[in-house]
Amino acid sequence: MGEAMKILRFFIVLLMVHVSVLDAAAEQDKAPLKAIAQLDFQRYLGRWYEIAKFPNRFQRQCVWGTSADYSLLPNGHIRVLNQCRNSAGNWEHAIGVAKPIEGPPTAKLKVRFAPEWLSFIPFVWGDYWVVDLDEKYELVAVSEPQREFLWILSRTPAVSDAAYTELLGRLAAMGLDIQKLEKTPQPPAAGNSK
Repeated sequence: MGEAMKILRFFIVLLMVHVSVLDAAAEQDKAPLKAIAQLDFQRYLGRWYEIAKFPNRFQRQCVWGTSADYSLLPNGHIRVLNQCRNSAGNWEHAIGVAKPIEGPPTAKLKVRFAPEWLSFIPFVWGDYWVVDLDEKYELVAVSEPQREFLWILSRTPAVSDAAYTELLGRLAAMGLDIQKLEKTPQPPAAGNSK
């Protein structure tokens, strides 16, 4: 019985190694993620409601009502105000800055939420790539080259099932794991926190 267990364990380990190798190969086979061809910053400014996201550590406290407000700064960068409600119902805010990587009209930006005096340090900047955007600038998907993060944002607190499903299909075709998405609760009449 002991020898049979050793053989079984060996085959389980062998199977796990095989699956890991296949997963790694599948990751390498993915085409590099691409941003949309161009982004009209003026049309992109304003409020966006979070519809869904990949869970992440820096939004752990957000329970509902998550939104992002973008406004243009005098230097051409974009001011980012992210806000959400925590479990106590209080507003949480994070203020950041986004800048184009290659100059407008690129849809590849870098964003930081660290203090400005740390802006010279490369690792305080994160990738913010617009990977899908409808013609009316009403529904957008934002990710980054490693596909670890994904946000779906809308100009309204809710989107139609058809538009959401079509977007998911396009995101899956890009190699994004849409199974990881979690929907963000929004109040029926989402209002400003001011």
